[in-house]
Amino acid sequence: MHAARPSRARHLSLRTRMALAAGLACVFVAVVLSFGLYVVAQRFVQQAQLDRLTSAATVLHERVENSLMFGRYDIDDVMGRDVPGDIQLRASVGGTVVMSSRQFPGDLPLAVSPGVYRLGDRYVLAQRLGPRSGYALLTLALSGQGTDDARRAFLRAVLFILPCVLLLACLAAWWAGGRMLRPISALEQEARMIGQSGDLTRPLPGTDGHDELSRLAGTLQASFRQLADTRAREVQFLRSAAHDLRSPLAALKTRVALSLSRDRDAARYRQDLHEIGTDLSRLATLTEHLLLLARNPQTLARRSVPLLGVAADAVDAARSRFPDTDLDLSGEQLTVQGDAVLLGQAVTNLLQNAVHHAPGSAVTLTLARQDDWATLRVHDDGPGVQGAVLDRLGEAFYRPDSARSPGREDGGHGLGLAIVRHVAALHGGHLDLHSTPGEGFTAVLRLPLDP
Repeated sequence: MHAARPSRARHLSLRTRMALAAGLACVFVAVVLSFGLYVVAQRFVQQAQLDRLTSAATVLHERVENSLMFGRYDIDDVMGRDVPGDIQLRASVGGTVVMSSRQFPGDLPLAVSPGVYRLGDRYVLAQRLGPRSGYALLTLALSGQGTDDARRAFLRAVLFILPCVLLLACLAAWWAGGRMLRPISALEQEARMIGQSGDLTRPLPGTDGHDELSRLAGTLQASFRQLADTRAREVQFLRSAAHDLRSPLAALKTRVALSLSRDRDAARYRQDLHEIGTDLSRLATLTEHLLLLARNPQTLARRSVPLLGVAADAVDAARSRFPDTDLDLSGEQLTVQGDAVLLGQAVTNLLQNAVHHAPGSAVTLTLARQDDWATLRVHDDGPGVQGAVLDRLGEAFYRPDSARSPGREDGGHGLGLAIVRHVAALHGGHLDLHSTPGEGFTAVLRLPLDP
């Protein structure tokens, strides 16, 4: 089978298509208007001719009756000078023509129906006369040649005007389309330059107006800037991920090289293997966190999750891991739609963040309903953080130079709060962070309640 050929219309420029569309639209309007004018004019002319016959019949009716009654058959005396010369008369009695104009059409039958109408190429008026004329039949005829000539002239004018209208409409649309598409051409050229240079922050032309094209340019510029910000964050994310992946890999390589550099006793090998296992655990944790951040929302297993049970399991695990930390849980049972594993990871990260950065402080986890939202609040009474640090918490791989516990190295990767933000977004919620230096730190995870 032959491949389908692309439509020729696809090869035409937008300006050409606009010009052709405008031209065809104008021709269509002109044809409809011409047809309407033709019908109205035709009816008007026909009615005018019939009215002429009716007016002439009003004058001739009495004259013909008087002439026939007195036996006078002088057609010139009957017609007179007040009857138009293109109106022809014929009077017949009992099927015999007793009076007729010289130019009366001979092919017009004697037996015509009374009335005013068009018959063939003529307008005809026929009416019965009274008993004074012997019940004669008066017939008036008027040639329709003038009407036909006017119709043909009108059609010739239309056939001449339509191509002119099409040409003028196409030229006008071509000119107007060029002016209208000029901003699009400038926008296209600038977008091409952005694509070639890769600089998504370059300003686009035409964003200072208020029409549709200006709004389009503004939308594209905002989209480009968002893409630039996203690309910058992704580049920073990849650099940070590569750095954090490189560190445990380099440590593993060094430990293996040192272990193989000379013979060691079994205890030293066990120590080296233990340190290698620690590095592998850190690397596995980092990998799991990266996979969580890359989680596709379409793969989210959504089901009803009792949030209080998830929070209780996370608190129990944190108490086992941090037995010296005072961890309290309170609140009501709330149900949300989502993935229990991801929600559990989010709660665990919030608790670990509080314990790591506020050692020795009391940590409370509170569940509460707020309108249509379930709020999970984790608060510690530690030293808090500065506003500049608070604004950046939750960014992937961000670790402040001075944590809330100065000098403490927790071995984290700066992904804990970033994962919580991502889990909140996957579930249609959000994470709010509040802190004042010296007054503790509060993380509030808000999730939509299960309807």
